[in-house]
Amino acid sequence: MTPSPASAPPAGEQPTTATDSSDAGPGYPRHWEADVVASDGGIVHLRPILPSDADALLRLHESLSERTRYLRFFGPYPRISPRDLERFTTVDHRSRVAFICLLGHEIIAVGRYEGLPGDGGPGGTTGTEGPDSAEVAFVVRDSHQGRGLGSILLEHLAAAARENGLRRFEAEVLIENHQMVRVFREAGYQISREFAEGVLHLEFDIDPTERSLAVRDAREQRAEARSVHNVLHPTSVAVIGASTDPAKIGHAVLANLLRGNFTGPVFPVNPEARSVRGVRAYSSVTEIPDEVDLAVVAVPASGIDEVMDSCLEKGVKALVVVSAGFADAGEGGTVAERRLVAEARVHGMRVIGPNALGVANTDPEVRLNATLAPDVPGRGRVGFFSQSGALGIAILAAAKERGLGLSTFVSAGNRADLSGNDLLQYWQTDPATDVVLLYLETFGNPRKFARLARRLARTKPIVAVKSGRHSGSTAALVASAAPIDDDSVKALFEQAGVIRVETLSELFDTALLLAYQPLPAGPRVAVVGNSTALGVLVSDALLDEGMELAGPPVDVGTAAAPEEFAAAVAKAIDDGAGADGHGKADALVTVFVPPVAVPGATYARALREAVAGADKPVVAVFLAAEGVPAELAVPREDGSPGPGSVPSYPSPERATAALARVSRYARWRARPVGEFVSPAGLDTDRARELVLRFGAVERHELTDGQAVELLACFGIPVIEFRRVTGADAAVAAADELGYPVALKAVGVHWRHRTDLVGVRLDVVTPAGVRQAHADIARLTGQDEVYVQRMAPKGVSCVLDVVEDPSFGSLLSFGLSGMATELLGDRAFRVVPVSDQDAAALVRAPRAAPLLAGYRGTEPVRLDALEDLVLRVGKIAEDLPEVRSLSLDPVLASAEGAFVTGARVVLGPPPTRHDGGPRRLR
Repeated sequence: MTPSPASAPPAGEQPTTATDSSDAGPGYPRHWEADVVASDGGIVHLRPILPSDADALLRLHESLSERTRYLRFFGPYPRISPRDLERFTTVDHRSRVAFICLLGHEIIAVGRYEGLPGDGGPGGTTGTEGPDSAEVAFVVRDSHQGRGLGSILLEHLAAAARENGLRRFEAEVLIENHQMVRVFREAGYQISREFAEGVLHLEFDIDPTERSLAVRDAREQRAEARSVHNVLHPTSVAVIGASTDPAKIGHAVLANLLRGNFTGPVFPVNPEARSVRGVRAYSSVTEIPDEVDLAVVAVPASGIDEVMDSCLEKGVKALVVVSAGFADAGEGGTVAERRLVAEARVHGMRVIGPNALGVANTDPEVRLNATLAPDVPGRGRVGFFSQSGALGIAILAAAKERGLGLSTFVSAGNRADLSGNDLLQYWQTDPATDVVLLYLETFGNPRKFARLARRLARTKPIVAVKSGRHSGSTAALVASAAPIDDDSVKALFEQAGVIRVETLSELFDTALLLAYQPLPAGPRVAVVGNSTALGVLVSDALLDEGMELAGPPVDVGTAAAPEEFAAAVAKAIDDGAGADGHGKADALVTVFVPPVAVPGATYARALREAVAGADKPVVAVFLAAEGVPAELAVPREDGSPGPGSVPSYPSPERATAALARVSRYARWRARPVGEFVSPAGLDTDRARELVLRFGAVERHELTDGQAVELLACFGIPVIEFRRVTGADAAVAAADELGYPVALKAVGVHWRHRTDLVGVRLDVVTPAGVRQAHADIARLTGQDEVYVQRMAPKGVSCVLDVVEDPSFGSLLSFGLSGMATELLGDRAFRVVPVSDQDAAALVRAPRAAPLLAGYRGTEPVRLDALEDLVLRVGKIAEDLPEVRSLSLDPVLASAEGAFVTGARVVLGPPPTRHDGGPRRLR
């Protein structure tokens, strides 16, 4: 396969090394650069090729085996001629594009497309027309084949081609080139094939399909999970900065690794010591004779460059930087942190930190405690990610005290590279983890978090503490909404099924129940205790949490023996059981004050034996009793609690709150999986044309006609209206529209007042139109009014698209009225929205019962409101230039949902970090 003729090179000074694009010159598409995780978990840097890459490209070609060159070029092609080298490295980044994958300064793969002659398409080589299809090809260095680089290049080339107006790829592949055929076949596109003389001709459209997006996400998950696996399952660890001073963090990390009996070799690195804690030390990581998978860096930030050089030379796979003094120290530290991550990534390494507590893995095949915490909890099936390094030791101590076993733990500190999203990818397929805990301070990529968490929570519960709840509120973006606590985070967690808690105590309360007990099948709870007063307290707490009682609390009496207590518990578990084995209680709360003469541990043991093997969750509250948690635990081989352990709580309120959170999660998980459907009648291409015509370079509000035209592309009609000046024109408009009509003031502040002072409804005669016009003109001082055909009577609602600095766009829904505005009774959902999200959104406001037929009123068509939500959601997703949109009011009735007012604001689109081809973000 020979390339098409080259076109002129981009202007400007070119870089001097294969890894430097800082001087690429104007026209260079810098946004195409990306760090991407390969299938083996290593990182490669991808960017467009430049003429200055010629020497590196020659070295790549020389390193290829004869067979690889034959499969790529259909012949021996032993060397690249000067003419071909210029064509290969000089491209226009439009009809001719080439990407290179870099590891350090060396090119390890190249992919390119060359536009083919044809009609249509922008910016071609002749005139104003260019190709709409292109020929695509790749070559990968032999030692890096099998890492998924061909698939990565294809994704990025297809995205660049779509950006340049191309719609189709073609490829010529030798039939014996099985790897390349597999790259195309497994990409998720609909491919047509022709075979002639040993060559396979392939053609396919490059617009994303549902299958191609699913393939992309699955590959991303596997690669990023593998990347984290490499960090948590090292075969060897070096501690750089391992100090002989017990007060230094380098000494603490080494001591913890040795104390934890890490299964591989541990290498202290200290140029001033022969040994540390009796282990031979090395002056540099490069002097270590064995390979080093993981390096824990405990040197001052000022020495990080020297450490990086030695780690890169040694080929270390991952760094855990426990040192502070980077972004946490100000602007200068931020620059150093970015340089650290950039250097690590370009050489294929992951970075945890800086300012991290470290990582731990309790797997007996690993036994890794590369943290500053002297003791980590015992083995369990809970994965824990903490963004805070400072809180990490306290978090681990609290987990151990509460008897919560962990599978893995990662404290990411400044989260410069590896983040909570990476851990979600890993835990999705980690067989050792059943529950995920998160302590989050910020979201690096909230849209990606939403996608990953929604997928993971369907099989493994996620419990999250999100700090900074009062640092800002998206409610301020909605003029009619009262301040609501971090609406975007709340909406994201609700959609994704994440169990949100406010404190670390609540985090562990919930985690204990999830780790050791099954999910409840419903909201009905039985209560057993030895005090009527305590039973009432538990009942009240359950009802406050929205749970139901499965009958009156059972009081066994203060003098009941352990056997009587156990019998009452067993009866409550099985009471009302039918042929299917399910009782009327979905869960059980036991609350007990042991008598003075009998140890509480005796009753705890009786409780555990009574509920052993139950398929319903059981929680215990033992007041004034010593040794109860230990007796309620079912020990593993290593002594840590295992499945079947009964979680113990210090108060009825904490026990019932934990049970209620888990019950709500179980209801979410039992609901059908939402589908991201496209309503009928959408014309997105037309909408994009309109956005280009209306302009989005600067933020501005569309005219009424423009807004109506744009909404129509998404199947959202606005009740017909006219904007006129003068009473005579108002009468003419009313005659044209047909009576009855409504007259509205032009000013928004008049029209949207809750007392409707700027609106006159149900005007049925020309005389009435004149009177209404006179009233509005006298009120506003303006002769201009809207005349609109009356919509069917209904409940007035407001549906908005509002901006969020982190999440991009949110959908906001609420009912109109002074009370709902005063109370901030709005519900929010993060874009994109599924059909289940749409249904939940219109039912979420506290005033939503008015839509279902309150006190005998006629129910509205909720399906029409849901359809409207989906259509507005598509606008927010497909047209990022729509910075805000308000449908106000929407009249919902038994006849449908009718939009009577709309405002649309366009502007430069925000940066979205979860679209397009795979990349580390």
